[in-house]
Amino acid sequence: MLRILKGIESDILADGALDYPPEVLERFDFVVASVHSRFRLGRHEQTRRIIAAVSNPFTTILGHLTGRQLLRRPGYEVDIEAILKACADHGVAVEINGSTWRLELDWRWHRTALALGCRLSINPDAHSIAELDLVRWATAVARKGGVAKENVLNAMSLEQILRHLRNRAAARAGRPRTRRAPPRRRTKSLALKKG
Repeated sequence: MLRILKGIESDILADGALDYPPEVLERFDFVVASVHSRFRLGRHEQTRRIIAAVSNPFTTILGHLTGRQLLRRPGYEVDIEAILKACADHGVAVEINGSTWRLELDWRWHRTALALGCRLSINPDAHSIAELDLVRWATAVARKGGVAKENVLNAMSLEQILRHLRNRAAARAGRPRTRRAPPRRRTKSLALKKG
């Protein structure tokens, strides 16, 4: 069975808000929040901006944490450990980005992320179908950093992923979290293979 989840990459604005209003974000199963502008903000301001986005109840995954592009530009100055702690506190997964320009979260931070309680997400950063295979580089970076399958959001079973997303939606709505297996639905909405 193939279940497709509907997601979006939302820009993190200068003040840490996401670039779509809640009524748009609530239509998605998951939201990847990423910085795409204002790279030269100071370390404190940039860190505060990203933590604000991580604390947004619609944020599911934090994309390319430092914004670095290998051989093109260094990442912006941030307190990586503070951001990882915020991700763990808010249940936001941290992206391991497979773009050959990015390859981040840098593998040297993986153990810290895991020790703080972060879940990671292995993603290709694909901008076309041809780039989907970049996920292999993200997987290689995760392996180099010692990340086990059970710490990866999109390596979980379909039931576990749906439960995680349901719990996040329930937390947004102020409802108690559920521990039961999700009901099977016929709707087709990340493409995942069960099993």
